[in-house]
This record gives sequence, structure tokens and C-alpha cells, in this order.
Amino acid sequence: MPSIDPIERTLSRQGHRLTGPRRAVVDTMRLLGNHFTAEEVQQALPAVGRATIFRTMKLMRELEMICQVVLDDGTIVYQLVGEDESEHHHHVICSDCGKVAEFTSDGLERLLEDVASMTGFEVGAHRIELYGQCDSCQKK
Repeated sequence: MPSIDPIERTLSRQGHRLTGPRRAVVDTMRLLGNHFTAEEVQQALPAVGRATIFRTMKLMRELEMICQVVLDDGTIVYQLVGEDESEHHHHVICSDCGKVAEFTSDGLERLLEDVASMTGFEVGAHRIELYGQCDSCQKK
């Protein structure tokens, strides 16, 4: 029995199909690797409409299949979330070279739960990005 692509499986579970244009967007994201922009996806797929690309990326963000990273200069980049990355993560971003590292923290998640409890908010989502210098840039 052929293996079902994890992205196709996620879309299917949520009632969506992996159409030809969506498959092209997903394949392009995989080729671009970590930290690609929507414009890079669009440039790589001139035969796919801009609206289709942006709708597909929006859907994938809503389904937590890609995550959005805001670099120190305000540039928005994306990365595919691996099928084994079920745990929510955050990012540390180098202000000099743009390198991005992911991290998880039970303590931070508990703090966010405490904040929600103290404020009476039901938090639907959050994003934490820390900026600084990576090891390589510190050595320069």
C-alpha cells in the first residue's frame, strides 16, 4: 500500500483536497527548504495564480502545516512544519545573518497558561520570537 503524504493526510482529515495547484505549492516549499517567502514560492510557480498560492499558504498556516517567522527587519518567512513536530515551538533569530533556531520550553508554556489565567483570556494562539546574535556572528 503506498504511503500517504503527511500533508495530504492532514488536508484530508480537515476536509480539504491536495489539488494539482496545492501540490505544486507544497512541492515548491519543500524544494525551497527552510525559511522561504511567499514571493519566492510565487516566482518559482509562474503557472499557478498568485491568489491560489496565498490561499494555499493561508490554509496551511491555519492547519499548522507551515509556520510564519518574522525576521528582525520585518521580513516574513515561512517553514514547513515536520510531521514529527507536533509540539508548539518558538524561534530565536539572528539579527545579523537571519539564522533561525527553534526551541520549546515547558516553563514558557506554563508561564503563558498563568498569564491567560491571571487575565481571564482564553488564548487561541501566540508567537514568541527572540532576536540576538548566533554563535557564528558573535565570533566575527
